[in-house]
Amino acid sequence: MESIWNSTVEIPPRNALEEDISVEAVVIGAGMAGILTAYLLKENGVGTVVLEADRIGSGQTGNTTAKITSQHGLCYEKMIGQIGKKKASLYGRAHEEAILEYERIISKEHIACHFQKLPAYLYSACQWHQLEKEAQAAQAIGLPAKFLAKADCPVPHIGVVRFENQAQFHPLEFIKAVSSDLEIYEKTKVISVRGNRVHTDRGNVTAENIIFASHYPFVNVPGFFFIRQHQERSCVAAFENAGTLNGMYYGIDEGSLSLRSFENMILAGGGSYRTGQNETGGKYDGIRQQMKRYFPGARELAFWSAQDCMPHDHLPMIGNFSLFRPAWYVETGFWKWGMTSSMLSAMIVRDEICGIDNPYERLFSPQRIHPFVAAGGFAGDLAVSVRELTKGIFPPKSKEGKVLRCPHMGCRLYWNEDEHSWDCPCHGSRFGEDGKLVDCPAQTGLQK
Repeated sequence: MESIWNSTVEIPPRNALEEDISVEAVVIGAGMAGILTAYLLKENGVGTVVLEADRIGSGQTGNTTAKITSQHGLCYEKMIGQIGKKKASLYGRAHEEAILEYERIISKEHIACHFQKLPAYLYSACQWHQLEKEAQAAQAIGLPAKFLAKADCPVPHIGVVRFENQAQFHPLEFIKAVSSDLEIYEKTKVISVRGNRVHTDRGNVTAENIIFASHYPFVNVPGFFFIRQHQERSCVAAFENAGTLNGMYYGIDEGSLSLRSFENMILAGGGSYRTGQNETGGKYDGIRQQMKRYFPGARELAFWSAQDCMPHDHLPMIGNFSLFRPAWYVETGFWKWGMTSSMLSAMIVRDEICGIDNPYERLFSPQRIHPFVAAGGFAGDLAVSVRELTKGIFPPKSKEGKVLRCPHMGCRLYWNEDEHSWDCPCHGSRFGEDGKLVDCPAQTGLQK
């Protein structure tokens, strides 16, 4: 299940760390967020290294649909009601600035990465009034949105919200270019972080600033990010002979598709589910059936899945890791919009380290408090964690003899039929059939 991004780009390997070093800043994770953070810090004169347990872009960056947009589903009407018009406006403006920052870097570095400026559409086959209200909310906070009755897309719809000047690209072509002059150590697994020292299986890094850009923070205390978000998986498939689209599309109805073009293909996404809750599989079936119905003659070329951190208040957590660790920074909780939020994270963390005022710092601060917004998500996640931790006390074993208990915090693991992996419903760690670690926050594989 290799994505088309991974199958069309090869990034040259980097050496592992070979000795103890001291630097101004160290970034843990060489995905889009980590690489962009290192790039912007270096651009501002901060000596930075990146540590990666596997390869550059080998995590979630290689599985994205690679939309760069401020249109994040039906969010702005709800956001205005929950946190107010001013904060909702800051959220939208922040992601609009992230689009412009991608343009700046691509132009400056002359990067060929299939970058295209296109409109982004929300569509629905039944929720006309909801679309209209979303368009009005987005317009009210200054976003380039408008409601239309029709768009040039064969998927049935009775209306759309069109956002102008959004973008899409090839994420690994971009990350290959932007990482070329950065100091990156691959195959260097971080074991622990204490104070200003990062301990790896290859050596130690002492740094004035430590940035956790590993998708899901693997350090539980302080920060407590494991009780502030859960992880979800979603499916993507690439089809040829399906024509092209003049924009990016995101359906708001149950089971509807997310769509974008790439060269002669259409990428269709959907089938979202909480990690650890796909024992029977079949999540790709809805995508395939709809593509067959709406794009006759389409032929599937590849399919894969992505994983996303879902914070309870739907806002990324970017900035100081904890009040008790002033030199630690975190970038997580991107809520299915990882490409735009990766750039936003890099911009905010750069400014915090360089002492530059950033108007979005407080909104996305991990120390923010939105108790009434987050209460429902927190209660739901707590119930899942209590149930699965209890089941993890006496877990069964796999046919390979591995104990089906997550080494992160001890939750019971469940089989994922679509991906043939053992997944944790509490915090999203995943393991292969052989017990080897696939996704964090766990740091080790399964034991017998």
